Amino acid sequence: MKIGYRTVKTAIGTPIAIIIAQYLGLSNFTSAGILTILTIKPSRKQSVISAWHRLLACIVASVFAFVFFEFVGYHPVVLAIMLIFFIPVTVLLKVTPGIATSSVIILNLYSAGDIPIQFLLEQFVLIFVGIGTGLLVNLYMPGYDRKLKQIQKKLEDNFQLILTEIALYIRDKNTVWNGKELRESDELLHIATDLVEIDKENHLLRSEHTYYDYFYMRQKQLDLLRKMLPLVTKLPNQDEISLKIANFFDGLAESVHPGNTAIVFLEQLKELREDFNKEDLPTTREEFETRANLFRLLHEIENYLIIKKRYKESDVSLLKRAKAVK
Repeated sequence: MKIGYRTVKTAIGTPIAIIIAQYLGLSNFTSAGILTILTIKPSRKQSVISAWHRLLACIVASVFAFVFFEFVGYHPVVLAIMLIFFIPVTVLLKVTPGIATSSVIILNLYSAGDIPIQFLLEQFVLIFVGIGTGLLVNLYMPGYDRKLKQIQKKLEDNFQLILTEIALYIRDKNTVWNGKELRESDELLHIATDLVEIDKENHLLRSEHTYYDYFYMRQKQLDLLRKMLPLVTKLPNQDEISLKIANFFDGLAESVHPGNTAIVFLEQLKELREDFNKEDLPTTREEFETRANLFRLLHEIENYLIIKKRYKESDVSLLKRAKAVK
């Protein structure tokens, strides 16, 4: 069983909040631990937003509790009426996630049976101790760069295998492959996307992420690979153009990496199109359908390469520029 960072931080933060509240002589000191548990979130950004929601909701709840309990009475019916008014206010202020936290303070005040100003101030201190401890503990967040690099490597291995299998099928009509890399790549992309979002939220002043565009690009390419598969199955056996396309896919497989050499393959694709246009016109319906599928396949390959080309500046262009400077 794996214990996550959030569990460890909760286990550390909760007793710290209670100890501080006890040291300050606050009544209902265990409530500080509850507030800390509710404040700790998967990312720094979520934790800060959560803290703001809970702080504002607790302050509003304290005011409502003081007015209703002191001026109307300490009775379950009064508690119910107060909640009928209080909850719509939290919705209006857009702090509904703080309802659970503020309920702790409301019940503390209700169970006291009397709310002197000193006790009310104690509740405010309790709120700051609980939420503040949660925020401080949540400042530490694990980096996800290593995990994202591992996913990137595995994803590129899968893409290489998919492209190689396509080439094998075109060349030999090899049907042994079960396509598990497609499913696995989908799962990896979902995991990577979630990690990127969390990592972005851990950097409060950064809106962009190094890996965001990369995984977005791979997702688009994976969708295109799926579109290519039915078209590949309709290519003729041992046809000269088909064999050239198989070699082209082999080349693509060897060049799957984080860099960008798409411009080289777009030039090769242009030559393939020219070869394709030199072929005799189809004379039968079967030849016509084959030609149409081949044309669609080349179009999907072009889209696949254009997506990579737009991802970042071409490594080929950078190399030429570097040589020019020398």
